[in-house]
Amino acid sequence: MRKIYRIARTELQTLFYSPIAWLILIVFTFQTCMVFVQEMEGYVRSQALGYGVYSVTSRLYASWTGVFSNVQNYLYLYMPLLTMGLMSRELSSGSIKLLYSSPVTSWQIIFGKYLAMVIYGLVLIGILCVMIIFNLFTIENMDCGLVFTGLLGIYLLICAYAAIGLFMSCLTSYQVVAAIGTLALLAALNFVGGMWQGVDLIRDITYWLSISGRADELIAGLICSEDVLYFVIVIAVFLGFSILKLQSGKQRTTWYMTLSKYVGVFLVAIFLGYLSSRPALKFFHDSTATKIKTLTKSSQDIMSKMTGDLTITTYVNLLEDNCWSGLPVSRNGDIGRFAQYIRFKPDIKMKYVYYYDRTYNHAALQQRYPGLSDEQIVEKLCETMNLNPKMFMKPEEFHKMIDLSDEYNRFIRVLERGSGEKTFLRVYEDNQKHPHEREISAAMKRLVMDLPKVGFVQGHGMRDIWKTGDLDYYNFAHNKIFRYSLLNQGFDVTALTLDQDVPEDVNVLVIAEMKTPFSDEELERLNRYIERGGNLLIAGDAERQEVMNPVVAPFGVKFLPGRLVQSGEHVANLIVGNVTRESCDLNYMFRDMFHVYTVTMPDAVALECDTTKGFTATPLLVTKNKGSWIEYKTTDFVDDKAELNPEDGEVEQANLTALALNRKVGNKDQKIIILGDADCISNGEISRQRSNIMASNYSFINAMFFWLSDNEVPIDVRRQPAKDNAVHVSMDGMSVVKVGFLGVLPILLLLCSVFIWVRRRGK
Repeated sequence: MRKIYRIARTELQTLFYSPIAWLILIVFTFQTCMVFVQEMEGYVRSQALGYGVYSVTSRLYASWTGVFSNVQNYLYLYMPLLTMGLMSRELSSGSIKLLYSSPVTSWQIIFGKYLAMVIYGLVLIGILCVMIIFNLFTIENMDCGLVFTGLLGIYLLICAYAAIGLFMSCLTSYQVVAAIGTLALLAALNFVGGMWQGVDLIRDITYWLSISGRADELIAGLICSEDVLYFVIVIAVFLGFSILKLQSGKQRTTWYMTLSKYVGVFLVAIFLGYLSSRPALKFFHDSTATKIKTLTKSSQDIMSKMTGDLTITTYVNLLEDNCWSGLPVSRNGDIGRFAQYIRFKPDIKMKYVYYYDRTYNHAALQQRYPGLSDEQIVEKLCETMNLNPKMFMKPEEFHKMIDLSDEYNRFIRVLERGSGEKTFLRVYEDNQKHPHEREISAAMKRLVMDLPKVGFVQGHGMRDIWKTGDLDYYNFAHNKIFRYSLLNQGFDVTALTLDQDVPEDVNVLVIAEMKTPFSDEELERLNRYIERGGNLLIAGDAERQEVMNPVVAPFGVKFLPGRLVQSGEHVANLIVGNVTRESCDLNYMFRDMFHVYTVTMPDAVALECDTTKGFTATPLLVTKNKGSWIEYKTTDFVDDKAELNPEDGEVEQANLTALALNRKVGNKDQKIIILGDADCISNGEISRQRSNIMASNYSFINAMFFWLSDNEVPIDVRRQPAKDNAVHVSMDGMSVVKVGFLGVLPILLLLCSVFIWVRRRGK
């Protein structure tokens, strides 16, 4: 050990007596400080302007513009310059012969040289620590776990680059060649992850070999044994290669013996890498304060109930636009979407089935490939994407396995337990396409327990859940490609009539804008459902008060005559419902909407509530105090102008447009929501945007059904809120900080380098 230390000390003296080490240190410091100051100044300015900041630590260090991310991106430029002379200098000067003849072994030489680079890496980390120490005093409740895990990731990356550079330095006596060779090898290790991803036997090997993004999870605050062991294995491999190279210079051996040793080291590394990448052998530690890299508690509870086998089968239709996500070249990345779930259930099996069949984009494909059959189009696509057409099952063959016509033959996954339970997990027609934790966990939950069932009463001219017209309810009820539909958020959805009793498994009953009254028998069946404690959502509308009032009368609620109007730039009967402070006590979703989002309600009516009927009433939506009233005369709001007429009983005031009621029925807490407008949750309204109105009707739908389902679904994926939401630096103070980091610190390093150089010259 003493010999290794002496070699390392000698190497460090040589390194720091040369300008290259100091130049790299100064450039690294200036470049890193420039990123740090730029990011930090942005947060200080935002706070000074009153916008506020949040999650400062992760955004400052771990975001794609953050300090650690930038260091990771340009670190590979420095290491070849540092390592190029480690052994090349010995080879070119002839001093390698003295080392060979001295009483030191090859591994002592290599470890001594490498130890010098490890210590130099600590110096680079020390520069980053200066910023971190500064932030300990200037960021409120700094997320130290994330930062120190990020430092570990950067340091392991430095050590890996150093080992690679040391090996390349052993191969040549020319330092420039060693530097270029190191850059070339680093480039190869960065790009190898994308090579041969379509070949099953090679995909996992090349993906594991890639060093690109290996420190990303560490920088983001997650310590994974696979990533740590990857760096350890890479370091060991290239140090082993370096030792073998020195030994081959000391003693003559046949080329195939030397090659077999290199291959042996490489195969051992691949085997260890394979073991470390097995889900069952991985270990994790989320060091972030908010545990952002781990499933939320709700999802963890679901996974804890997921006993037995679980298979996720992905069906990839080559003729469908989302097929790229599941093709062999994208498979490892696709599996990564379930990494957090595999962490809690390592035995999840991922299967992929490839086929082709007509889907929604058939007309577009015919325009791109006029006159070609589906089979010919498949051949064209396979030729373009370098795929084997034989891997895709023909429609008639595929239909014997499964029929996905109800799912429009889209990219879809089937989740299946060993005990036989199945469910679908879809992609959606939005910018993000793939499901997030809330949707994945909802699908998982469907496999392990019964989920709330929503029954939509049909008939009597009520809104239809199967139609796609603007006034109907298809989108929010069970549109399979709408992320926020009840179906995709964890509810079972069914349509029913009151010609028979409401099924026992229905938890929430929806009655939306009846145009004709219920018969006595239907009212009796509805009352039986109410008496058993069933939950209800009742939506009225203008000109339906007379028909709807008998339904809501038992709850002490009345739809008032006339219709609400509101003055403003939009049509007068477009009402903006404001979420009330009282609703915030019902659940967090209403709380998230309060003072942020509103609900648009075209042609709404006001509600009146009698609180003596045994229900606890909570107002959900109200209009503004000013500029809103119940209009009794005007009905044409396009050509006529609604005006406030006190002589007709019209009063300018805040009016109630949505109401929540609850009471105890046995051991059950019965919950009822009554809306003064059935349009606010219609197909057209939840997708419509209007200028100067921050409306989010689908958020209101989720909030209502979350409460009606006793907070069971949609899945609660909230995390502990970040606490590092302030910086204690003023704009004037930031000017001083900028001078310190961009001026004083690099100059101090420059003066130190000059002092050591002058001192050495003097000796």
